[in-house]
Amino acid sequence: MVLPPPAVLHAEPAPAPALDLLTVPQVMTRLQLGRSAVYDLLRSGQLASITLGRARRIPTHALTDFIRTRLEQEAV
Repeated sequence: MVLPPPAVLHAEPAPAPALDLLTVPQVMTRLQLGRSAVYDLLRSGQLASITLGRARRIPTHALTDFIRTRLEQEAV
């Protein structure tokens, strides 16, 4: 007895993960820094951000990258 080939399921592509954007006050809270310190990090390029209209937003991955980089610098 010959069995038919197994059915191939065509999975839908996984949706792209939502890009979480943080406001400057949210970053201030997470880093426990003042507003000027956060804007200094943005201005110096240490913390990446995007501008939407007049609003500045920081992707969560940029904050994670910043923290990881600082931890690596401290470890050396």
